[in-house]
Amino acid sequence: MDKTFVPKGQVEREWVLLDANEQTLGRLATRIAARLLGKHHPNFTPGVETGDFVVVVNAARVQVTGNRMEEKVYHHHSGYPGGLKSVSLKDQLRVHPDRVIRSAVWGMLPHNKLGRQLIKNLKVYGGAEHPHQAQHPKAIA
Repeated sequence: MDKTFVPKGQVEREWVLLDANEQTLGRLATRIAARLLGKHHPNFTPGVETGDFVVVVNAARVQVTGNRMEEKVYHHHSGYPGGLKSVSLKDQLRVHPDRVIRSAVWGMLPHNKLGRQLIKNLKVYGGAEHPHQAQHPKAIA
């Protein structure tokens, strides 16, 4: 019986830069989730944080197919009676474009302690500028 491989010591993690300009939301989110989980590394282990830091720019210019721009709705609740708020994808992209990508990626990560730690490694910005120049993120096509 084979033993489970567990990486020892510090895992080498890099910073990657993704441009969301005119990319499909779901396809972009799957690429981001795989990067955050570390599935592209040969030492990938489920349950161990081996992924990269991902910086996404131009989140406001992401594309969707079909009528999702008008029909897709994001819901959240304030916790008070009658506190259900609903926002369409079109309005969410206009006001908080980072939340659209963060929500799509969160749905593809495990919903546990590991997933909550991994989502912190995702940095999303609506425009082309980001404050992570010092980390020298590698641009991914």
